[in-house]
Amino acid sequence: MAWGALLGLCTLATLARPGPREEADGGGWRLAGPGPDPAVTEEERCTVERRADLTYSEFVRHYAFLRPVVLQGLTDNSRFRALCSRERLLASFGDHVVRLSTANTYSYQKVDLPFQQYVEQLLHPQNPACLGNDTLYFFGDNNFAEWESLFQHYSPPPFHLLGTTPAYSFGIAGAGSGVPFHWHGPGFSEVIYGRKRWFLYPPDKTPKFHPNETTLAWLRDTYPALLPSTRPLECTIRAGEVLYFPDRWWHATLNLDTSVFISTFLG
Repeated sequence: MAWGALLGLCTLATLARPGPREEADGGGWRLAGPGPDPAVTEEERCTVERRADLTYSEFVRHYAFLRPVVLQGLTDNSRFRALCSRERLLASFGDHVVRLSTANTYSYQKVDLPFQQYVEQLLHPQNPACLGNDTLYFFGDNNFAEWESLFQHYSPPPFHLLGTTPAYSFGIAGAGSGVPFHWHGPGFSEVIYGRKRWFLYPPDKTPKFHPNETTLAWLRDTYPALLPSTRPLECTIRAGEVLYFPDRWWHATLNLDTSVFISTFLG
């Protein structure tokens, strides 16, 4: 499908731009208008441990190579968060060309367009009828040199793994969007605005999914039929929280709101 057609087909139009109240509450990313699909909700119970007092030695012993963990309060990114408001990002980067990926497991298609056009035309709730390869998503393919003035204000989690080098991936996506199950090396993912729901399986448990099915469709159609013993670990990450995922863990994401987020991949 031509990328221009995706602008109208795979998002649900909103009715108004954010006002001063939304700016104060959510960086200007909360839009008025129709809400996302009813399936876009938090899980009943987070099954990933949350830690607010984790030391580096505990991280290495209990989580780095074994299981995910949600980190709280380890860094102060209030300055970075302020710079990521809708108004400030559009003022600083509105005319920059960004590269979008299709929201399927292998992200086959890439599309380049101005950041302002992405924000104003694509950041609406996900149309649940769309497939992953018909949905464009801004995450990952950042030109680091162009975004360095922003990234220099970000404080990543203070934990590292020997032999790895951190690399940032910055993203903004609408409610109901996300990436279906995939795996790669270890990393951290922090939510700056909004909420992001995660689903995770260990490397030896391949989830049941279709690589071109959106996470929203999987949650609506496949998830309810899973036996308790076959359900993933899951948790909704809120602004200021960081999820760590170990090497080769399967994971899928679902943005519950228009969300701004940044990942630190350990390659």
